[in-house]
Amino acid sequence: MDHVIIVAGGKGMRMGADIPKQFLLLGGMPILMRTIQRFRDYSPALDIIIVLPHDQQNYWRELCERYSFEVKVRIVDGGDTRFQSVKNGLELIGTTEMGVVAVHDGVRPLLSIDLIDRCFAGARVSEMCIPVIPVTDTLRHVGLGTVPRSDYRLVQTPQCFRLDVFRKAYEQPYRENFTDDASVCESFVDDVSFVDGEPTNIKITRPVDMAFAEAILAEEREK
Repeated sequence: MDHVIIVAGGKGMRMGADIPKQFLLLGGMPILMRTIQRFRDYSPALDIIIVLPHDQQNYWRELCERYSFEVKVRIVDGGDTRFQSVKNGLELIGTTEMGVVAVHDGVRPLLSIDLIDRCFAGARVSEMCIPVIPVTDTLRHVGLGTVPRSDYRLVQTPQCFRLDVFRKAYEQPYRENFTDDASVCESFVDDVSFVDGEPTNIKITRPVDMAFAEAILAEEREK
């Protein structure tokens, strides 16, 4: 069985919102619900694990009832760091299970099913698969000047991993340079693959992101 751990621990401070950003409405539905639905549309058999702060879980259940959202998921408490949150999600997966596990940001609701499929497929061939997009702006290293942007990529999620590799990586102690799950796992893999990400697979953290997401969603509806 394959799994996805969706990390949704935001507080919405940069949004200036009264509720956590994953619960804000996008096209009339909470962002987190849209994210979950994309993965359920990808595979009815996928095990979906949601990592939420404990004090947000009752509100989430109220939202599910209000919006008649019945997609089956498993919920686990979030940790003090993303590393701990993902580790908590991993603990719900049996220690002898094989397959692929993805980790995705709860506030990236607009990824395509095709991207999900390509990331899972990449991790079946390699040990780790990461979606990336090119850097379009000029990059400058402070103190050293401009650096060639062709040497860099922006990293997105879902990041997919072979389960046995993922377990080993998350047995190590937390370090501050763990900026994403790929950075946790990179020293434990021999083969990494990259797939083209999507410019529309944005992470919603600020009001301008919400406006962009609404425009993307409106365009999707017109197709």
